[in-house]
Amino acid sequence: MLQILKDRLCQYIGTLPAPDAPHLLFVDDEPTLRGLTAERLVEHGFDVAEADTGERAVELLDQFAFDVLITDLRLPGLDGSRLIQIARERYPSIVAIVITGFGTVRDAVDAIKRGASDFIAKPFQFDELLHVLQKALEQRQLQSENAYLRSQLEQRYRFGDILGRSRPMQKLFHLLETVANSNSTVLITGETGTGKEVVARAIHHNSARRAHRFVALNCSAIPETLLEAELFGHVRGAFTGAVGARQGRFEQAHKGTLFLDEVGTMSTALQMKLLRALQEREFERVGDSQTIKVDVRVIAATNSELSKMVAEGSFREDLYYRLHVIPVHLPPLRERRDDIPDLVRHFLAKLSPATPMRVSQDAMRELMAYQWPGNVRQLENAVERAVALCAGRPQIEYADLPTEVQERSAAADTPPLDFPDEGLNLPAYLAAIEREMIQRSLDRTGGNRNRAAELLGIKRTTLVEKLKRFDRD
Repeated sequence: MLQILKDRLCQYIGTLPAPDAPHLLFVDDEPTLRGLTAERLVEHGFDVAEADTGERAVELLDQFAFDVLITDLRLPGLDGSRLIQIARERYPSIVAIVITGFGTVRDAVDAIKRGASDFIAKPFQFDELLHVLQKALEQRQLQSENAYLRSQLEQRYRFGDILGRSRPMQKLFHLLETVANSNSTVLITGETGTGKEVVARAIHHNSARRAHRFVALNCSAIPETLLEAELFGHVRGAFTGAVGARQGRFEQAHKGTLFLDEVGTMSTALQMKLLRALQEREFERVGDSQTIKVDVRVIAATNSELSKMVAEGSFREDLYYRLHVIPVHLPPLRERRDDIPDLVRHFLAKLSPATPMRVSQDAMRELMAYQWPGNVRQLENAVERAVALCAGRPQIEYADLPTEVQERSAAADTPPLDFPDEGLNLPAYLAAIEREMIQRSLDRTGGNRNRAAELLGIKRTTLVEKLKRFDRD
């Protein structure tokens, strides 16, 4: 008797699905076919639930997220095609397979349009169904892995709210990842509009200080007579209008990060007080003698050449080296044109989240050809203007771009022509320009022909043919 119980227990355990068994919903109004097929699927490692109608299948889908749906196309009431559509709406990654005795091409096309992975006609061999099922699951796994890799790749192309896949930006991201975990003072340099405050915020939010405040102060926007009080605070009566005590930005940023933008505009006297605060991590409020100690990380930024100002005597050398512990330079947009398409898509998603928008190829070429003296900030303003002018149209056209972009983009990359008195060989001259532009695009993209072709506005096959022709020449 004991042996019989052991045998039955082993038999029962053998029919249990593996812990990671795919969950499958089998829908068919033929009980014999449904039962036999479900039984064999269990033997092959699937956890199977059965339904005889589309309505019953919907009830089961409400209760559980199945990995696989196998359904007959012809069902009483809700048919299999509509069932697949409902299942895909609720679970976009579900694998759906149709089986039917009415295996017409039209039925197959309709089922696949609604989300079916494959189509198999009755009568079918179980091995055939198993093959289709395993192939569909492998395809889903591959799609899932590709989605994961894409998400990882996208993370490599951004740091916080900073986007860029160009080589300069990849170097910048690597530096920022290292810098964020330290407490050292950072000096961010770059032209106006390159995103210095965005970088400072990204450093803060990726650091151990992220739980505390990020306090920003534009030193050029505060009158010199008030800047000291803004930095260090003041007590009541310290100066005319000081009707009460007030915390300065250093106190507000305690345990967090203080961002000082346009630090090069400070007076020499205030530079000395800032130097002491950085060295000693202490200061006094204006009009007070009590010393206040703070734990603050300082990130400074400037679009001026502080080293040149030091040589001229307008900026303290000791403060310069105190700020210049970790220098971070932001490249201008004209030096990373291959980032422009990603930036444009990012701005479009932010400006028009409800209505997906795109940019025509002509407009994108113009955006990539322009010099962008105002850098990323100017590009964002241009995209915002174009979105407003579209007036509901889903695509930004050349005519929607700012006038300065339309007028100057083409001229920006046109090489100067010194026309000789004896004339020139126009075909040879144009061929030399073409060769130079192709080489520049390849240098910009590190030899990536796909990206180079995008920068040039041509097909990859066209670029390859031109390179072959250059080799022959």
